Amino acid sequence: MADKLTQMDGVIRSVIDRLQNDTLLVVMGDHGMTDTGDHGGESQKETDAAIFLYSPSPLFPGPPSQREPDVVPQTDLVPTLALLLGVPIPYSSVGQVLLPLFPPHGQKEGAVGGLSQLEALWINAKQVNRFLETYSGMAKDIPPENLSQLKNEFAHLSSEYLSSIREGRPPSPELASLLQAYLTSVRDTCRATWARFNPLKMAGGLAILALACLVCFILSELSSVLIMESGPGLKVPVAAALTGGTCVAACQLLTQGYIELAWCVAAAALSSELLFLRRAHQFRTSVVAKNGTKAPKSASWLTPSRLLTPPLLVLLLRCASLLSDSYVIAEGRVVTFLVFSLGLYIPFHLNWDGLLLPPSHDPLKPAGLLPSPVLSPSTVRKESSTLLTCVGFLVGSLYLSLNFHGCREEQGSCQPSPFLAPLSRMQNSQLKNLHYILSVFSLGLWTYLLRRCLRHYGNLNSSGGTVFTARFILPLLSVCLGLHWAVSATPEDSFRNLGQLISLAQLALPRAAFCLLGLGLFLIWLDPLTVFVKTRASALARGSSLPPPRYRASTGISPQAELHHLIPQLYQRMRRSLDDGELSGGGEVDSRPAVEAYGLGTVYSAPLLLFCGLLGLGLLLLHPEGMALSFLLLLLEMGAVLYIHASSTTLSCLNGTYPGGFYVPWTPVVLWSLAATQFFHATGHLPTFPSIQWGAAFVGFPDGHTGTVLPASLVTLNTFASHILFAVGCPLLLFWPLVCEVRGSKGGRACGEEGEDAVMEMRLRENPQQFSSALLQLSTRYLFILGAQVFASVCAAAILRRHLMVWKVFAPKLMFEASGFLVSSVFLLIGVTLVLRVDVAVGRWFKRLIPDASR
Repeated sequence: MADKLTQMDGVIRSVIDRLQNDTLLVVMGDHGMTDTGDHGGESQKETDAAIFLYSPSPLFPGPPSQREPDVVPQTDLVPTLALLLGVPIPYSSVGQVLLPLFPPHGQKEGAVGGLSQLEALWINAKQVNRFLETYSGMAKDIPPENLSQLKNEFAHLSSEYLSSIREGRPPSPELASLLQAYLTSVRDTCRATWARFNPLKMAGGLAILALACLVCFILSELSSVLIMESGPGLKVPVAAALTGGTCVAACQLLTQGYIELAWCVAAAALSSELLFLRRAHQFRTSVVAKNGTKAPKSASWLTPSRLLTPPLLVLLLRCASLLSDSYVIAEGRVVTFLVFSLGLYIPFHLNWDGLLLPPSHDPLKPAGLLPSPVLSPSTVRKESSTLLTCVGFLVGSLYLSLNFHGCREEQGSCQPSPFLAPLSRMQNSQLKNLHYILSVFSLGLWTYLLRRCLRHYGNLNSSGGTVFTARFILPLLSVCLGLHWAVSATPEDSFRNLGQLISLAQLALPRAAFCLLGLGLFLIWLDPLTVFVKTRASALARGSSLPPPRYRASTGISPQAELHHLIPQLYQRMRRSLDDGELSGGGEVDSRPAVEAYGLGTVYSAPLLLFCGLLGLGLLLLHPEGMALSFLLLLLEMGAVLYIHASSTTLSCLNGTYPGGFYVPWTPVVLWSLAATQFFHATGHLPTFPSIQWGAAFVGFPDGHTGTVLPASLVTLNTFASHILFAVGCPLLLFWPLVCEVRGSKGGRACGEEGEDAVMEMRLRENPQQFSSALLQLSTRYLFILGAQVFASVCAAAILRRHLMVWKVFAPKLMFEASGFLVSSVFLLIGVTLVLRVDVAVGRWFKRLIPDASR
């Protein structure tokens, strides 16, 4: 510190030596510092800073008429420097001029700007009064009695000053003091209004948020128990919420005469949360009591070994980083580091448990004592290679995504990504062409990868609406985007004869893309099945002698479903049909099964994947063209996380301790959520208002809008594009281990059954209650992670409400975090609803497949 002060002394001396006589040197600090180097708090050492003003020659002759003040509010520097520079005082300033820098009234020799103390005070008072009148007309937070008193004071001072000017007499000596008192009163009134906090409401909000996060956590850990028919439903908590809110409203009417909606909503939320937690605890206790000494695994959800796991510790670090302004400013790199760390944790953890490599044979042990491996060594090596390759893809996409970050105002040496600039603003034609080629290549690769994945799993053979979307609408939408980028990048003066055509294309192409997007999403929702059924009449005729099924198909994910044995029975019918064909000595055609279903193993994930891909192209339309590379990295990273999760699940079956069911661990869910935040920054966004890409509101509407709903929606979709894609695609974490399950292995879940082919996602139809439980668990875990980050942002804004950076860093971060939570919750609900819609369609498909006589 001493060396730094000595250095600054030398800098100031060198500047003073070069000053001219008409120059004023102002040296000031923005904040102070404690003895330990901390700053930004409320202590006097942190809020006080030094100010030094120096001029080689006196500003005006004679001794100053005002004693130099010991303390100068920072707000006073704005009007003072503005008048000294001869520029208008900023409209929203509530400071007052420093009189020692202005000569007394009537003495103007040598004064900078030619203003006396009284004239400077009068200009300052008029500006403050104008701001006060405008602000009070828009906001009603200033008390009416204070506002009326301030207006009367200014009217009296204005009358006295203007009368003295008209009559040509010197103003009274007390007028300057009265103007100073008026300016001080306005500043104190505004400060009391703007810096007013309600600790009781803040504490209540924190309590409600904390309980909401706890409810999500309990739902995720006890989903299999709470989803039972006899489990605690939602009727009683909803009734408690209505009762609590009504009681508080009635009490307010009786005591205050009016209703404060905030307290009513808080009482409703708090009562419902507390009652739900109590009923969940009672139900869990009763389940444990019924099972005797054997408690379910969910009964130990609050043990330290379950809470202090590495993924939850990473989430804790993420939440703790939101309490520091430095980490919030560098949030993009912080989240990238957390994703990198958690991604590397997965293979290291598997290797620590001895699951990453095939088990080695111990020659000292007898062969009969060695446990039979669940997976063959070749399968283990294949899954390990897939896992490590995907980790490499994840690391590569993380490092490449750093090239698309924007820069905050506080990051002085940072340079924003060149891909954030639209092609129309680039002057270098070669660079513009290169960016366009890269963008079109990324767009084409996005479309190819989606279609390649669907074709690989046999989901492009049917003739339904989803397949039509994948075959035709998806490529057409990509073509519209590429043409729109080309037209937008074309300067109108380059083709003067085609100016009208270019303007029409700028209007028609994005609107056509919006129409294709809406049509594609509607067709996916209307007809989500991608299953191609192939039947044979002769086989069906022979199959009529088979015993009819004893179970009906379920129409949805429900505990009452009667489908528990339908899928194995359906496969038995196919096998019998095949055996009958072989025994009858038929030809090659007769040896085939009666029913062949293509794409049945990915019946849930295929429409959801296409829905995400189509939605991603629509969101890309709202971004600059260069962000196509970032969106491609998003798709690759999403796929890498899915395959890492699938391979780690398969390898975890080696030790036989996998929990079973359709359990999604915390690690991929936390990784999925952090990736959404990472690509919020990798698509050029920042939690600051100047970084909002307002140009998204005019995509397809270059002439503007008549309302505010549509442009606000477009800007919201642009800002939270990564949150939307990861929220909609969250159920893929449940499906992907089933999509990639290993054939012919032993074990449960994604490991298949010994000696049988993989049935992939059809396992979900065999276990509807486990399916519902897993879907609820995955959704609540994702909501818990998002809610924990919102809770941390609220804590930061509440605890650091007096921090110097609260309005610059913490308050905008809270607003963006809360908005992202709302958007993610809505689109997570859309993704889950699409899964339920597919399940209903699958149930109807099975009903049509089974003969009517079997129902």
